[in-house]
Amino acid sequence: MNPRTQLALLLSLIFQLTICPVVDAQTPRPAERARAGGPQIISPEVSADRHVTFRIVAPKAERVRLSGGDIPGNGPGAELTKGTNDVWEVVVGPLPPGAYRYNFNVDGLSVIDPRNPATSESNNNVWSLVPVPGDELIDTREVPHGAVCSVTYYSSSLKKFRRMHIYTPPGYESGHGKFPVFYLLHGASDSDDSWSSVGRAGFIVDNLIAAKKAKPMLVVMPAGHTSPFRFGGPRSTTDEFVQDFVTDILPYVEKHYRINADRKERAIAGLSMGGGQTLNIGIPHLDQFAYLGVFSSGVFGITGGGPRGSTNAPSGPSFEEKNRSVLDNASLKKGLKLFWFATGKDDGLITTTRATVDMFKKHGFEVAFKETEGAHTWLNWRQYLLEFTPQLFQ
Repeated sequence: MNPRTQLALLLSLIFQLTICPVVDAQTPRPAERARAGGPQIISPEVSADRHVTFRIVAPKAERVRLSGGDIPGNGPGAELTKGTNDVWEVVVGPLPPGAYRYNFNVDGLSVIDPRNPATSESNNNVWSLVPVPGDELIDTREVPHGAVCSVTYYSSSLKKFRRMHIYTPPGYESGHGKFPVFYLLHGASDSDDSWSSVGRAGFIVDNLIAAKKAKPMLVVMPAGHTSPFRFGGPRSTTDEFVQDFVTDILPYVEKHYRINADRKERAIAGLSMGGGQTLNIGIPHLDQFAYLGVFSSGVFGITGGGPRGSTNAPSGPSFEEKNRSVLDNASLKKGLKLFWFATGKDDGLITTTRATVDMFKKHGFEVAFKETEGAHTWLNWRQYLLEFTPQLFQ
């Protein structure tokens, strides 16, 4: 065989190995790999009437339950039924419009939905997330959209890197104009991701702005926990967050974003633990905030107990004693344009809210208090955000 023929055969062999690699007899082909991964399923599947079907492939499972505390009627967890092809399934609803966290409990093991890439972070874990449309102010709609960014900053007070989420309104990227700023705090079981994922905060503000029901604004959603959290844990973390907020978060936002830093252009609100933090920040620094919102919360310990789920009773001077000089300062009250509370009638913190409202009224504050239906859930907190936000910066 001459050298030219040998070269031609060698090039042909290289071409075949490159384009058509050898498949071992024991290596599954693409179709076989699909079958090995189980049947192709959709989960979750949301119907037009807002029923939601959850599915998971679990060939060897003996029991599968749906976990999700905010899903109405789910209780301790709906049981999934095993059907053909090892697919477990359950249908719930119809559900109110909103967003719902869930996971599956498979023989005692909690797992997120492997067919659903949408997730929401809480304090200690991640959940699968399903939006249920039906409310034009909560849904993702064809309107101008802002952006929610994950922002890393260094906390000089805590000596570590921290994270917060920040919403900027439509048109912010054009580089023109300054905006008011709204600090929005999460609850004890949640994280700085929670308001923008399960809380739908970015979409809610988008829709309110598009409907001309709210002014364009920045929404800053910081991490309220300064260390690993457990109910009944040390109360000092509340003071640590206040220090981080005042020393690091507030200056960072004012340095890096185009905002109006005047009192009349600054608001703060929070749910549950975040509502308590709102009071711990907003009242001692009342000269810096014109709008305060407290969702499903109040002054923890005002009725003799600690925060929801806490076993720690307050110690030292009471909130009222520590802040008496502010509470009785008439000039500071004049610049407070809105002091807004909302709590569900079935919420375990309703007595705390009522006692807190009474205390502030005793000191001459004008307080708006709304007792709603419902309990301590995101079903209420999204609605509170919808009602509170349009009242800001008017």
